[in-house]
Amino acid sequence: MPEDRLRTPEVDELLRALLALEDAEETYALLQDLCTIKEIQDMAQRLHVARLLAAGEHYAHIHAVTGASATTISRVSKALNYGADGYRTVLDRLGDSEAS
Repeated sequence: MPEDRLRTPEVDELLRALLALEDAEETYALLQDLCTIKEIQDMAQRLHVARLLAAGEHYAHIHAVTGASATTISRVSKALNYGADGYRTVLDRLGDSEAS
């Protein structure tokens, strides 16, 4: 298995920080402090794309609904199908409560 170059002590600290948050408001506040507006919007868009892909929607529909580029949709699709299962875990846990 190749070395995980992303998993540094700083990344582990970020993970602990995210897990320490108690609700959506605390999480939103940290995201505002850590990320640019564009970064938050991009992450939200990717999650929306993942939800639509998991629901079986086609790229053209996903682009029309989200405005995501074909490259972004393809990257999310690759992660959804061959990645670390982060999207699948979150989508499974969110269930239909946030369906679009």
